[in-house]
Amino acid sequence: MTADTTIRATDPSSGRTLEPHRETAIAELPAIAGEAAAAFADERMRDADRRVAALRGAAARLRADGESLRALFQRESGLPAGRAEGELERTCFQLEALVDVVAAGAHLEPIVDRADPAARPAPRPDLRRMLVPIGPVAVFGASNFPLAFGVAGGDTAAALAAGCPVVVKGHPAQPGINAAVAGHVAAAVAEAGLPAGAFAHVQGASAELGAALVRAEPIAAVAFTGSTAGGRALFDVAAGRERPIPVFAEMGSVNPAVVTVGALRARGGAIADAFVAAITGAAGQLCTKPGVVLVPAGEEGDRWCADVAARLAAAEPLVMLTERMRDALAAQLAELSARDDVDPLTPPAAPSGPGFRVSAAAFQTSASALASAKELREERFGPFALLARYGSDEQLETAVAAFDGQLATALHIDVASEPERARRLTELLAARCGRVVYDGFPTGVAVTWAMQHGGPYPSTTAAGETSVGMTATRRFMRPVCWQGAPAELLPAALRDENPRGLWRRVDGRLTDAAIAPPASAG
Repeated sequence: MTADTTIRATDPSSGRTLEPHRETAIAELPAIAGEAAAAFADERMRDADRRVAALRGAAARLRADGESLRALFQRESGLPAGRAEGELERTCFQLEALVDVVAAGAHLEPIVDRADPAARPAPRPDLRRMLVPIGPVAVFGASNFPLAFGVAGGDTAAALAAGCPVVVKGHPAQPGINAAVAGHVAAAVAEAGLPAGAFAHVQGASAELGAALVRAEPIAAVAFTGSTAGGRALFDVAAGRERPIPVFAEMGSVNPAVVTVGALRARGGAIADAFVAAITGAAGQLCTKPGVVLVPAGEEGDRWCADVAARLAAAEPLVMLTERMRDALAAQLAELSARDDVDPLTPPAAPSGPGFRVSAAAFQTSASALASAKELREERFGPFALLARYGSDEQLETAVAAFDGQLATALHIDVASEPERARRLTELLAARCGRVVYDGFPTGVAVTWAMQHGGPYPSTTAAGETSVGMTATRRFMRPVCWQGAPAELLPAALRDENPRGLWRRVDGRLTDAAIAPPASAG
């Protein structure tokens, strides 16, 4: 690959090829990663005030260029104006929310256990612990959230907030929005006085470029949002390094939902409204889309499934992000149509018109088939749903138990009339996911302290972490303990005087107060 190789986006709505953008050569990566390593060693990278200014400045620049960015977003993604507006605001909010986290020092999680000669079972030394940045982070942007999970998305924001330089590879489906956003972030980093290598952006469509970035020696961690195949490939590359590094990959997820008879009787129409919106919104191209719904057998379930199928069949054709995604969904639906244990609920359709258009589709199977056939429990990216019918609690629970790790699950149940069933299903669902949603679907992911966007493998490669919310910085930090350290060698966050007034856990209790000196003898 030469330095003047280019990549082009295609407008998914029209199929028109857009302007070229320069592709990064693999030969350039050592220098880029080296600059990130130099930035990590630079004391300016450890200056919380500079990082706060960079995050705040990036948000301000993105907002100021909102009209141009929204137009680029729509042109390269095919997503509607409302989505462009909302995603730009979410991206800015993420950056600004982490400003508050860094300013408060909350990402450091400082803990002080003072020396106690009377401690049991043995005298305790002075121990002080906090989180420190791990090093340069390689971030891989997602095509289905070109802004919120893109070049200035949550992964980039969390890594910079933690004190880690970032080398971000924008998704090749949207090189224009990648380049524009990267320009704003780079300018904000420079204006804040952070070292030049604190942020870098690379472009390219080849898997080799991504693998080479992960192999670059200075890279200390990887953040990825995308397919299971893509995330696992990077995970394997990182594990194969002489010095393996962590990969925080958010990958495929089916996000199964359970609907009970009690819920259908109480609010079946509202559940159908929300479900159809979850399947057709963004053309079903969401990692949190409920791809499988377990529905009771019987008249109530029959009516609900027929209602959902009719609504999906009547939906206007939807635009997929890329030609490859459209073709992959078509192939998956053809495979389902050929199975004896699956029945189509919507008529096959090949939408006319330009671009990468598809029709929403629903299929039906039994809970028993779902439990026994792993292929039925796989993610199908796009406006598709599989409705699995169960005739007993045993069939339902067996089907739920068959699922691997998921980002999220959903439970629609009438708790008042089905308390024991609600308890059992909650336990089953929580054992397989990072978030259980009640009386709703998980397509919305709030940026908050309590959010968990991550789950057991294969939904992610790190079930204990989240890629959304204020604690997302933890992925790019590691704990260090100072034992018996002289006061002048301690980080400011661990010193007795607590100069920034941080909340700390001191001798097991949370406080923002300074630690009083020990009382004088006598």
